[in-house]
Amino acid sequence: MILQIGLSQIQTIAIIASVLFLLLILFLIHRKRIKEEYSLLWIFFAIIFIIFSVWRDGLDYLANLMGVSYPPAALFLILLIAVFLILIEFSIIISKLSDKNKTLIQEIGMIKQELKKLQEEEKEDQEEDKSEYTDK
Repeated sequence: MILQIGLSQIQTIAIIASVLFLLLILFLIHRKRIKEEYSLLWIFFAIIFIIFSVWRDGLDYLANLMGVSYPPAALFLILLIAVFLILIEFSIIISKLSDKNKTLIQEIGMIKQELKKLQEEEKEDQEEDKSEYTDK
């Protein structure tokens, strides 16, 4: 049925795979497995792959625009750029989380120190109370 309207088998597979990829990302967002702010690049590149899957000449146009003589090589270049951008985004996220962890560890250390000090003061107060009762 799809092949009757002029789509090749590989184009049909590419469209299905791209749409499934987008649906997977949306499902993961819906299930709170990926936060919305971290999924924007995934959604963007899934849409790009859907566009190039549907628009046959789009990849040829992009390859000519980029000066690449073999259009599938342009697709791999887009994929490589997508992976690099997503890795950079993850590096930024990891760096922020690392800084937050450091701050939290420092705050926990200060709270533990303050708790220990309060426990020692309470212990001293209890010992003073005991000594007052034994002196009488």
